[in-house]
Amino acid sequence: MTNQEALMDTTDATLPAIAEEDGLRADLYDFLAALLARPADAALLGQIAALRGDETALGQAVSALARVASVSTPRAVESEFNALFIGLGRGELLPYASYYLTGFLNEKPLASLRRDMAARGMRRAETVYEPEDNIASCMEMMAGLIRGRFGAPGTLDDQKTFFGRHIGPWAGHFFTDLEAAQSSVLYASAGALGRVFMEIEAEGFRMSGA
Repeated sequence: MTNQEALMDTTDATLPAIAEEDGLRADLYDFLAALLARPADAALLGQIAALRGDETALGQAVSALARVASVSTPRAVESEFNALFIGLGRGELLPYASYYLTGFLNEKPLASLRRDMAARGMRRAETVYEPEDNIASCMEMMAGLIRGRFGAPGTLDDQKTFFGRHIGPWAGHFFTDLEAAQSSVLYASAGALGRVFMEIEAEGFRMSGA
């Protein structure tokens, strides 16, 4: 994760080669994880501002995020992040699968995720105390599954299963909420990017027939 500490423990072995398209998907999952794990620092904001998108819906979302990043400061982004996700007692949004799927934290979706993590050799990093079903960790897990950070790269069927169980049912709703949140400025554009990407991933898995 660029300029961010990893949320998940990974192996140190050289990652196996994967298709270019899958590498780009993994990069975008990692990028969203970096944005959502903690406030973007000046280096990350500079990298985002330099991005250029094409005329596709995803490319336009990238370009919009880059424009906002180019006029954002680390202090403003930290304030925005705190209002959205921390707040006094709680932030405007609760970015956890359990909350989105049941209305409560630390419920069955978290237990299900932990079982699938164990089966794939995934472990939360010792320095991370957030429940594993937070959106940043789920994005990073999906990237690691694609790239083979936790063993062999996941097959398309395994990726589809993981996405269908732990990301697809709620992440699009979260990103839509992030896009519309009262406190969102930079993160409104991040929400739009995440929403479009989740739609593309869901459609890709649907069309794959895996």
